[in-house]
Amino acid sequence: MITQSNFSLSGADGKLIIGDITFDEKNPNTPIILFVHGFKGFKDWGAHNLVARHFASNGYRYIKFNLSHSGVPVNNPIDVTDMDAFASNTVSKELFDLNAVLDFIEKAYGKNTKVNLIGHSRGGGLSIIEAANDLRINKLITWSAIGDFSSLWKKEQEAEWKKTGKIFVTNARTKEQMPLNVTLLEDFEENTATLNILEAAKRVNIPWLIIHGDDDVNVPFETAQTLAEANSGSRLVKIEGANHVYGATQPYTSETLPPLLFKVCEKVITFINEV
Repeated sequence: MITQSNFSLSGADGKLIIGDITFDEKNPNTPIILFVHGFKGFKDWGAHNLVARHFASNGYRYIKFNLSHSGVPVNNPIDVTDMDAFASNTVSKELFDLNAVLDFIEKAYGKNTKVNLIGHSRGGGLSIIEAANDLRINKLITWSAIGDFSSLWKKEQEAEWKKTGKIFVTNARTKEQMPLNVTLLEDFEENTATLNILEAAKRVNIPWLIIHGDDDVNVPFETAQTLAEANSGSRLVKIEGANHVYGATQPYTSETLPPLLFKVCEKVITFINEV
């Protein structure tokens, strides 16, 4: 039987990380997949729970979590509504959270446990940096990954951002204006070398599967090609006709995976199963 258990950890600035683990009760000693959501995303967005069940039914323990400053409140984790937390997020805070979850996995399942890491969009950028530096990562899989954290804002916004201390991004679904404090920009500028995704990509020396849709208007397919060119050992898979989220929506009401997302999951299973 597929079941889900929950966990919580102290994340960046002491803010809580909430997560869940989906697995088959009959087969508890299974390989681990850790999923990292993207910008304006969260662990229960769209079809993420169906994805978790799919991997669990195929013999994996699937772990996902909300980044502490994702803006998803602990007491009502169904959407990005905590704008104070969202505004004060930085990439360094997200990397802190990812390391906290990896520490949790190590303590729960043992030091020799290898983690297969999946990152979507901005979570893909985080995962590339982590995989370049963390020996606990067994294989890396990126879905629609960004190639530069600064691609999430416009260069011409930076002067005004520094002047006013805040800019706003639009939630495409709700049309809400979501604030970003200048600490996000300052963190990126202060840690340019550490947060350089393309440079980290060159240092990834574990198996890496790059998946990207050719109809992605959020992160163009050319970004995936650039990442693949930075690492000759990586493998690029184009998903024909796929958008940034492979046909998923929020909310997602179907009980089956979108066909293109199902294809993505199957390609990941094949990749992880390779010796």
